[in-house]
Amino acid sequence: MYSIKSMPTTSSVLSAYTTFTASAMLVRTVIKEVQTLTNQIIPKPIQELILSKLGGFVRNQASSQMTIIIEEFNGYSMNQLYEASEIYLRTKINPSFSRVKVSKSPKEKSLTLTINKGEKIIDEFEGIQLIWEITTKDDKDLSNHDVTKNRVIELSFDKKYMELVLTTYLSHVMETSDVIREENKVVKLYALGHFGGEGNRGAWGSTSLDHPATFDKIAMDPILKQNLIDDLDRFVRRRDFYRRVGKAWKRGYLLYGPPGTGKSSLIAAMANYLKFNVYDLELASISSNSKLRNLLVSTSNRSILVIEDIDCSVELQDRQSSRILDHSNSSQVG
Repeated sequence: MYSIKSMPTTSSVLSAYTTFTASAMLVRTVIKEVQTLTNQIIPKPIQELILSKLGGFVRNQASSQMTIIIEEFNGYSMNQLYEASEIYLRTKINPSFSRVKVSKSPKEKSLTLTINKGEKIIDEFEGIQLIWEITTKDDKDLSNHDVTKNRVIELSFDKKYMELVLTTYLSHVMETSDVIREENKVVKLYALGHFGGEGNRGAWGSTSLDHPATFDKIAMDPILKQNLIDDLDRFVRRRDFYRRVGKAWKRGYLLYGPPGTGKSSLIAAMANYLKFNVYDLELASISSNSKLRNLLVSTSNRSILVIEDIDCSVELQDRQSSRILDHSNSSQVG
């Protein structure tokens, strides 16, 4: 137990202070003697040359490094390289890390480990050392002066390997992430706003599409069902064909019928079959064409865009009545 008797005496404190002061004076004297001896042995010009070389070496070491900034969003679209890098870096997590983020979706087979902000990962590729780091940056919205924190991944390496990194290494990162993504694919449901889960994409919030519907389970005319499956397979296979002929790779289906007839279940079955994410869009919540364009651009490839109750969301005019009205107006003017 601590007591007043255990406190050091004044004489012992003064003695310790005197010893410390004497030691400091001794060190200062030794340093001064070394400097004097150095000045006597090594001429001043040579000393300056050595110092300049050392300074140049330090500067060259710092300037030889290049850092690539990979932002989460490219305008309104998700940066595919950011997604690929994030997935790739999960394979580099090891026990030396002090902090990692852990999550699990209902359909995921195992836990998902994610690099925490501030952690650095050292990777090696063909004899090159590369340093990854996840950080954030503040972006200001000039229209309303709001500040948002966007996630950023930094990749640093010796700049003499720039071409190899930009071509071979980053291609390796993309290919590796594609394999991992297909092995652990979990279909996501995106909607405007936030579900509070992982994978938010700007205005879109996401959660796992935990819907049991499959083509084996839904009640549907067998011939019509098989025709739909064949059409989906053909659409996926012909992606390169769409690119060659200059057409957008998309396919549209119009589902109509009273509530409860299985339209949503059919969409879920299509998503589970293709492993495509689903974006649920309500046109009534869109205030302008520019906002609609921004939302469409921010959707990912290999996804299904669902516009529900489209007949109730917009005012549809009778084309025949419109033509009669136009003809009548033109006749009056003419």
